[in-house]
Amino acid sequence: MTETASRPTLEAVAARAGVSRATVSRVVNGGDGVREPLVERVRRAVEELGYVPNQAARSLVTKRHDAIAVVIAEPETRVFADPFFALQLRGISKELTAHDNQLVLLLTEGRDDHTRVARYLAGGHVDGALVFSLHLDDPLPGLIQGAGVPTVFGGRPGWSDGTRDVVYVDSDNRGGAREAVRLLAGLGRTRIAHITGPLDQTSAADRLDGYREVVGEDDPRLVVESDFTPGGAERAMRELLDRCPDLDAVFAANDLAASGALRVLRDRGRRVPEDVAVVGFDDMLPVAEQSDPPLTTVRQDIEEMGRIMARLLLRRLDRRVAEEAPGGVVLPTTLVRRASA
Repeated sequence: MTETASRPTLEAVAARAGVSRATVSRVVNGGDGVREPLVERVRRAVEELGYVPNQAARSLVTKRHDAIAVVIAEPETRVFADPFFALQLRGISKELTAHDNQLVLLLTEGRDDHTRVARYLAGGHVDGALVFSLHLDDPLPGLIQGAGVPTVFGGRPGWSDGTRDVVYVDSDNRGGAREAVRLLAGLGRTRIAHITGPLDQTSAADRLDGYREVVGEDDPRLVVESDFTPGGAERAMRELLDRCPDLDAVFAANDLAASGALRVLRDRGRRVPEDVAVVGFDDMLPVAEQSDPPLTTVRQDIEEMGRIMARLLLRRLDRRVAEEAPGGVVLPTTLVRRASA
């Protein structure tokens, strides 16, 4: 038989450090008013004994749960199939882990899930929320505001009523799109098509605006709305070729859409880039580098976007930091040349 070691207690830490139980409690639970030499003695005792603070007790003192909800307004079939979400989650996770916070992932399969998510957030389980992939008619922002949870959004919010204190992180979608289309125009392409993302999302709408700023009065035959997926882009590319067989360039709203467009062009016997040049958006390396041919695309730092979202939220939650926060952080994009254009 083996005797299981008992879990170290506050009293044991206090005895090892030579201080009172109340002093240990203030140190391990984040309280103030303890002199630095005593803090160091308590920390050494905690490490030597392997003491693990009781989270419930800690929360009573700090009013924090050290947990952040990440709300993605997409079904799980989309989230786990699109590398964009993995990259953004990786950035968020790295930043939260560095500050000893847990990530709680919440997905919305449909409208019935919105009330569930809002109820969970209002229930005091997490300190704040990071929310992205919103659609214009999504009720989540209003529900989250009603729950009173500090929030940072991924992507420029689609509302403009001026009644909400909104902090968000986005990329320069319009500027990146302009750069992509200018490249195609500079290559002498005159019939430049655009496969959009879902236009009820601001990122897709901004990329369409950037495309139009370069082509001017666009030919309606050369723009087809899609959904940021390879399958949706395949359907859009077939429609474009049926409408305008002599098109000579395609700007796809993301890399997955560009990969779908490349497959259809190959099936239809169009050479890339000789007959049709193709540019994507994102620079997700598993997609862009392994495309045939490798994809010219607009790079946005997706992982860094996640890191900054988490960093801004943690700063808002830190009572030692002023509540003022930037309304929006917009990261620059860069064009990455490969073989498709």
